[in-house]
Amino acid sequence: MTYPLPREGVAPSRLAGRRLVLGWRRDHGEAAASADGSPAALARQLTTPLWAVARGDRLGVSAGEPDWTDEDAEGAVPVVGFTPAMLPDQLGDPGFRADHGVRYAYLSGAMANGIGSVDICKAMGQAGMLGFFGAAGLDPATVERAIDRIQSALGRAPYGVNLIHAPQEPAWEERLVDLLIGKRASLVEASAYLSLTPAVVRYRVHGIHEDALGRIVTPNQIIAKVSRVEVATRFFSPPPEKILQQLVAQGHISEAQAQMARRVPMAQDLTAEADSGGHTDNRPAIALLPTMQALRDQLQRRYSYSAPLRVGMAGGIATPASAAAAFAMGAAFVLAGSVHQACVESGSSDTVREMLAKAEQADTAMAPAADMFEMGVNLQVLKRGTMFPMRAAKLYECYRRYDSLETIPGHELAVLEKQIFRASTQEIWRQTRLYFEGRDPRQIERAERDPKHKMALVFRWYLGRSSGWANQGDPERKIDYQVWCGPAMGAFNEWVRGSFLEDPRQRRIVTVAQNILYGACVTGRLNSLREQGVAVGPCPIDPRTPQQLKEFFSS
Repeated sequence: MTYPLPREGVAPSRLAGRRLVLGWRRDHGEAAASADGSPAALARQLTTPLWAVARGDRLGVSAGEPDWTDEDAEGAVPVVGFTPAMLPDQLGDPGFRADHGVRYAYLSGAMANGIGSVDICKAMGQAGMLGFFGAAGLDPATVERAIDRIQSALGRAPYGVNLIHAPQEPAWEERLVDLLIGKRASLVEASAYLSLTPAVVRYRVHGIHEDALGRIVTPNQIIAKVSRVEVATRFFSPPPEKILQQLVAQGHISEAQAQMARRVPMAQDLTAEADSGGHTDNRPAIALLPTMQALRDQLQRRYSYSAPLRVGMAGGIATPASAAAAFAMGAAFVLAGSVHQACVESGSSDTVREMLAKAEQADTAMAPAADMFEMGVNLQVLKRGTMFPMRAAKLYECYRRYDSLETIPGHELAVLEKQIFRASTQEIWRQTRLYFEGRDPRQIERAERDPKHKMALVFRWYLGRSSGWANQGDPERKIDYQVWCGPAMGAFNEWVRGSFLEDPRQRRIVTVAQNILYGACVTGRLNSLREQGVAVGPCPIDPRTPQQLKEFFSS
């Protein structure tokens, strides 16, 4: 739909406040297609363009197509501003939406241990959005069953699976890539990568070929979640030559395929991850996104890719305002995580959902990450209602201070066993050994040679089990729940306070997502009016009910 501006020959002139006249329309008073005619009410009618009209020394807002006329016509008033119709499926990059087969540029991030659940992927895919299954921390058999269920439910609708960097367990990463390739799972969210591994490169270049027109086709797509320029540079660059040659030598790809791979990026799409839950560098979104966009432009010029690179935004996406800000800054898409963990479809427990629904923006802390414990990598977790952050920090302090379990002073070891493990370290090692016998026997071999590594594995037992206790809602270990969470959770709770979404039992992921998208459109239109001099006044964007959303999104 197009909205014609004034016909030729209507010269712009200036009004008080240095406003340019776009044209003249007949004044029909304050009639508008809304109950109260206020700018805030009109902005909620997303399919209707809005016009700022000068009446004396104030500006009013009219909806719909103006009745254009001449300046000297009776009742003519100057039109000095314009805000187009804006729909949720217009937000973000149209190329991103087309390439990934989604209607909305809105993603649900891959929350580990199946918190990014089968139900999330199904609900998002069926609603025209994109959900990622949280494969990190799960055994391949569990991931395989989840992919089967998702594919059965969605058919050709889009979904993705998480591929997380596993520096301590490269064999697990390789097995997951084998599974993804075998299941033809053609989209992954690559997260927590510090450098590129043979596994993630192999996934990207598997099946690469040229079509009948000589264009390079990469069946497997990666959306890389990063917060550091050096990591983003690796994903926006072609695969490393050394790894390509290694894959050729191992027979995974041919020399011709390696040649094609040198002309494509590791990832066409990148998520700039700001202050988020889980693995995060706590970067400010308002600085991170422009940095990644500048890098995108630099590397696009350097490599002259046939398809454009794109950057989306994650970390802090929790309200209409935050989503609108990301899109206003040019984000190709937005990705949410923390607020989705509090939704009924997530793989977490009702107890955790209730804890998250009470969180405020300051109720988070950094704690050691189980998968990168020895490296000192931290992740962001909920601290309200749990002692996990403090207890995990205590374990890392012991790891740095002592060389083995045997060198920990008796009184200190007793505290660990009684308060944190609730079992002897011998029992914890027995359980840990059984776990790695099936997952990665090399870890046991190394632990038997290196007492400090054995201590790390024992400590990682607690870090790993604590997220499981949270997902299961184990009442005996509530004080030890590890709940990945960023400040976005508190922002969401503040936004929905007093509405039906304050109740965690009402938080369905599509309802949450559609509210954020709808509200982002309203926010953008109100901001546009405000910038053109219209006094919009207070305009809180309250969450809409599922029935209201259904009527709008199905129209």
